[in-house]
Amino acid sequence: MRIAVIDGQGGGIGKHIVEQLRKRIPELEILALGTNALATGAMLRVGATEGASGESAICYNVDRVDIIVGSIAVIMVYGLLGEITPAMATAISVSKAAKLFLPIQRGNILLVGVPRIPLPHQIEALVNEVEERLKVNPS
Repeated sequence: MRIAVIDGQGGGIGKHIVEQLRKRIPELEILALGTNALATGAMLRVGATEGASGESAICYNVDRVDIIVGSIAVIMVYGLLGEITPAMATAISVSKAAKLFLPIQRGNILLVGVPRIPLPHQIEALVNEVEERLKVNPS
């Protein structure tokens, strides 16, 4: 199974996701997709299998993975302080890959009915979900 971790800015959230995925599922093929080289580099340093940066890389690769993970901001036009372009948000949204997003609530976006829990607990829940999907579809 191939999973894309998408992040931007400094790649801090993506870095933590990759670390936990690599720790719990060592054999997983992890593609780090950063909106910039700094984010991609952060994810590669903690164990992503390979990485690519920028709009073209994200738009191209989201159809070549089984699961996409990251902050919910990656499907919002101009999310991550403007780093998510309309083309990126569209490509991610329409990809046939399963999408598992962290409900990080910043700016003027409020996800009603979603409890606010610390980021480490959100990442743990995300990794648990990936593990469950691997049990169902071990390809």
